[in-house]
Parts: sequence; structure tokens; C-alpha cells
Amino acid sequence: MQRVSFPDGTSVPALGQGTWKMGEHRGSRRTEADALRLGLDLGLTVIDTAEMYGDGGAEEVVAEAVDGRREEAFIVSKVYPHNASRRGVAAAAERSLRRLRTDRIDLYLLHWRGGVPLEETVAGFEDLREAGKILRWGVSNLDTDEMEELFGFAAGRCCAANQVLYNPEARGIEFDLLPWCRTRNIPVMAYSPIGQGGRLLRNAALRAVADRHGATPAQVALAWALRQPGVIAIPKASDPAHVRENAAAVRLALTPEDLAAIDRAFPPPARKRPLAML
Repeated sequence: MQRVSFPDGTSVPALGQGTWKMGEHRGSRRTEADALRLGLDLGLTVIDTAEMYGDGGAEEVVAEAVDGRREEAFIVSKVYPHNASRRGVAAAAERSLRRLRTDRIDLYLLHWRGGVPLEETVAGFEDLREAGKILRWGVSNLDTDEMEELFGFAAGRCCAANQVLYNPEARGIEFDLLPWCRTRNIPVMAYSPIGQGGRLLRNAALRAVADRHGATPAQVALAWALRQPGVIAIPKASDPAHVRENAAAVRLALTPEDLAAIDRAFPPPARKRPLAML
């Protein structure tokens, strides 16, 4: 599997696992943890979660999934904007650590921009990093101008990742944000890489490409995202079949003809677009 490196040299597989909507129902948590554990077996060691998901329930699912296997997993979690003050982020991180049943978070992200100044949030992140509670920090749903603002102060340049919406239906980041991050060796984490609600997977162009390769539209969408260097895709899957389907996408090599067909269906951006968010 191809790998992506963070600014500190740590590398992770380019395909990981998401947990949005996990942990919302206690009766489903064992099945969800089993799915994440299968993903670990298949090399999908990046597991993305957040204090928002299931009101912390998703973090508890992750804890169950990595029980006895913590060293294999690269855990990413996110803090609410309203918890992102210097003191608030310290308290939020402690709560996440308890739910995750771990002593450190590998990558801790600001979930989206709120009312707290970025410089204050970064100061809180740096406190946590110096204490060993988090190993690196980053942001989510920040556009290019906000990344420029972040890099306007010295500690902001320690940002290790930006997690944004990216799939063929939402490819505006290709115009400016993706190149900006790439030149600074900042990985982009692609959330919802196979879209939401199934509309993307019903697209005729993706289905035609999938048919040519004996693959599924979801695998085509993942392979499309992974064609970009420096991108980590984090699809969510709650059942074994979908986990295996996602993992197999790393073996799918799209041809120039495939990419051209997808471009015709979903034209690449020719100008700056507002950052798409879910």
C-alpha cells in the first residue's frame, strides 16, 4: 500500500478508516469495533474519529477495536471549535484520551474553525504535544486563506495535516488548497471520499470505469482520491464486506482514459471555489 509522510517523517498508509456515525447506538458498537479491527488486519491502520461522533461514542468504539493492538493503530481525533480555547482543548483532549483508553493521540485536529483565535488553539495544541498527550496536531475544514493565516505565526507552522471533504463531486481543493499543502509536505486527509447518500456511486461514469476493471464504484472513487500524492482517504465501513471492498481499492490502478472519463463527468476546478464541507 502506498504511504503518506507527515512533516516529522512519520509515514502511514494512504488508506485508513473513518468512524463518523459510529458509536451512536450501543447495540451496534461491537459490530463496528469488529469492522475497525478487520481494517487493522488489512493494513488500514489510520483510524479517524472525533469527540463529536456519537457524543464520544465513536472514540469508545475505537478503544474497543484497538484493545491489545494500540501500537498498530494511528489514531486521529478532533476537538469541537467551542472546546478549542487553550484551557478547553486540554480538558477536551483528556476526555478523549479516557474514552480512547490510551495515553496519547497520534494526530489531534481542530474540527472546524470557530470563534476561538487560531493562535490560542495552537498554543493549547503545543501544550498537549509538549506533555506527550498528543504526538502531532492539525486542522480540519480550513481553506487556503486560513492556512496562510495559520502559517502567519511560528507555532502554526507545526500543523501536520488538514482534513477536508474530497471526492469527484467535491474537488475544488485541487485548484489551490491541495497544491498549497503539498508544497509544504502537509498531508490532506480526504473525508467522505466515496460521497454521502450513494449519489456519487450511482454515477454512470464511475460505474463504467468500475465495470472495465471488475471493480465497484466505491473502489473507483477511492482509487481516484489515492492517485493524488499526499492524500490519506478515510472511508467509513461498518461491515466486513465493505471493509474488504475498501481495502482492495489500493490494488486498482486507474488509466488515463479512466481519469479522463471521470473528468468529463466531474470537471476539475478552473477557478477558486469555496471550500466544500459536510
